[in-house]
Amino acid sequence: MTEHHIDIWSDQTRLAGAVTLPTSAGSHPAALLLSGSGPLDRDSNTKRMRLDVSKSIAAGLLSHGIASMRYDKRGVGASGGEYLPAGFDDETADARAALDALRTHARIDADRVIVIGHSAGATVAMRLVRTSTPPAGYVFLAAAAMTGEQVMEWQTHRIAATLPSPRGKRARRFERRQARHRALLSGSTTDIVRLAWVRWNARWFREYMTYDPTEDLATIDRPVLAITGANDIQVDPDDVARIGGLVTGNFDGDVPADLTHILRRDSSAPSLRAYRKQFRQPVDPWVVDRVSEWARSHLT
Repeated sequence: MTEHHIDIWSDQTRLAGAVTLPTSAGSHPAALLLSGSGPLDRDSNTKRMRLDVSKSIAAGLLSHGIASMRYDKRGVGASGGEYLPAGFDDETADARAALDALRTHARIDADRVIVIGHSAGATVAMRLVRTSTPPAGYVFLAAAAMTGEQVMEWQTHRIAATLPSPRGKRARRFERRQARHRALLSGSTTDIVRLAWVRWNARWFREYMTYDPTEDLATIDRPVLAITGANDIQVDPDDVARIGGLVTGNFDGDVPADLTHILRRDSSAPSLRAYRKQFRQPVDPWVVDRVSEWARSHLT
């Protein structure tokens, strides 16, 4: 892929991004790519975890003549600022700044820009409907249609059900610990807290847990594609239908069998332990093709 560096200014914070452009002349339709939760770089990766979601989708879009922008989160990679003290509202402000930067790029058609978000990045994408000029379309990958606190509670019960002896002591211990962590994060007053010897971005969690996306979803009157795998254990696959019932624009929804939260196929029983094996696989080619073809049909 041919990439061009771009600086994105969100208030006083400089975010380092990359714009991927087709080789043809003229202005191009484009997509802003938003990664999930955590200190992810522009490719949706950390040092210990390679998701490659944004990188894979950018390549798929380019093959269909669509430009894209992705960027390192604040405090990550080449971006300025600090990651841990930043809140969910800061992450949304950064996405708005990135959307503005993409639209004003000399080779981008500002009227043909969509947003594509994965996991918590999809939740951020929903909030962009509140910009003065909303995106021309939305792609929600593994997206939730409930409050962040409800998502975290659903995750806890779903993951507990995948543990050995799901009704045994280990599962109950896991559920109690997660409930305790949710309560501590929700009741915290500082930007960062320490739980089980690990520093957590508490302000991000407080703001995320209280955000209810249903009102923003009901405001969306542009085309929407939502994809959540049937083997997702972090987001309820039934939320695809809930999103479809809330948005008023043209809607396409898919719940592919065997697709997991990290957008890989796995026909075995879903579990967090299976992620290690799934990371060795590429992002599911069907997802990349589905998103790219949907974007082409609505933008070109």
